[in-house]
Amino acid sequence: MKKTQVVHSGSEGRRTFMKTAAGVAGGLALPTVLNSAWAQQKEYPALGNYPAGVSGDTVVAGLTLDLTGPYSAEGAGQRRGFELAAEMLNKGDPRVKKVSPLTKQGILGKKVVLAVGDAETKPNSAVQAATRFIRQDKAMMIAGSVSSSVAIALQNTCERAKTLYFPVISGSSDTTGKDCRRYGFRLCHHAYTASKAIAPILAKEYGKNIKAIHLVPDYNYGHSIHHYMKQFTEEQGWTTIDNPQIHPLGATDFSSWMLNIANSGADILINHDYGADAVNSAKQAYEFGVLKNMKMCVPYLPAYMLEEVGPEIMEGVLGTMVFWWTEGMKNEVGKDFVEAYKEKYNAIPRDPEHNAYMIMLLWADAVERAGTFYPPAVVEALEDGINHKRPYSMGGEVYFRAEDHDGVADFAIVRGKKPSEIQNKDDLVDVVAVANGLETLPPIGYAGCKMDPAA
Repeated sequence: MKKTQVVHSGSEGRRTFMKTAAGVAGGLALPTVLNSAWAQQKEYPALGNYPAGVSGDTVVAGLTLDLTGPYSAEGAGQRRGFELAAEMLNKGDPRVKKVSPLTKQGILGKKVVLAVGDAETKPNSAVQAATRFIRQDKAMMIAGSVSSSVAIALQNTCERAKTLYFPVISGSSDTTGKDCRRYGFRLCHHAYTASKAIAPILAKEYGKNIKAIHLVPDYNYGHSIHHYMKQFTEEQGWTTIDNPQIHPLGATDFSSWMLNIANSGADILINHDYGADAVNSAKQAYEFGVLKNMKMCVPYLPAYMLEEVGPEIMEGVLGTMVFWWTEGMKNEVGKDFVEAYKEKYNAIPRDPEHNAYMIMLLWADAVERAGTFYPPAVVEALEDGINHKRPYSMGGEVYFRAEDHDGVADFAIVRGKKPSEIQNKDDLVDVVAVANGLETLPPIGYAGCKMDPAA
């Protein structure tokens, strides 16, 4: 496990690496902005890292990011999104106020500091990093994940520590289903919502009399999306070949599974892989000739897969994405995000950057509305989001459903563009439709979510 990195996101974007919470506090002396909301915090009892975590001029957000492992590209993107949001909050950038109207500079006048650790796409590594942030750095929130197994483990850890937790990417519906927790809030769409949104599009594209075979990574997310894609495509009249090709996370040689898929008689390969797994499996499906005889769908499409696999393979491939920049540019909040990201990184953002950025702003908004960092009060503010809906970067409005903390947010259904139609490196998909975040959510209690009201 690598040492914890504590990153100071200031106006110059400087980074300083420290090992202890004392170093964090000592390295960032800023005038404290006192206001009536801040004064109210003194009325709350000690709980979790409150009030120790906000006793100085800073507040720490602990980031458990996949800096190595099969989801490292997504982890690096998340880091950039968090750094951008923290920098904008700390500068008092006016664009932040469109999502967090009460924000002035920092959060409740406190400068946001990012503590960064490598989750390595492993639950144990992620939990170790989060525990250090909570105990040593007195973090008031933890965020970061790509693997749902990591997200669920972190959610349990933060629940015990009375610390807010925001998974950035977590495709398993269990995260806000049977594994939901009072201190966990998921913004991104997931297995149920992605499957419900894309199944009718697939039926319209390919017809009703279709045989599908599934390639499934062997962990929580893979089994969750396999279950719901099977359910929703069969409701459209499709037949599922009862031989899912299940492989371990991080596989590199897919030859045995591709041989089975090629001989299955399927019309379409539903590829449930993500990150590097999705890249490797798609390339090998092409190399083994699988895609000569069948279509491919990637229901939960990784943003970087498009570039890494290439348009020759991704042409016509349908999938869902939390964010696509051309659609985001059609509304003010999305345009602000794309332009701010381009200013800082000279690049166009993808899903991971977007999710991290929006999570940071929504956390800031909830704290400002609560007038305190006291964890239960921030939870209540997030749960009351239905009365404080905010404009969203994919259009419409965003909030968290109080009953299970599922994010209500529109997302994109996309199709890989033909190579001849691609104009530049960021012109990779057409947005086929924008899925309604509320209409695609599962029924309340669909997967056994039971919040502990006393947590």
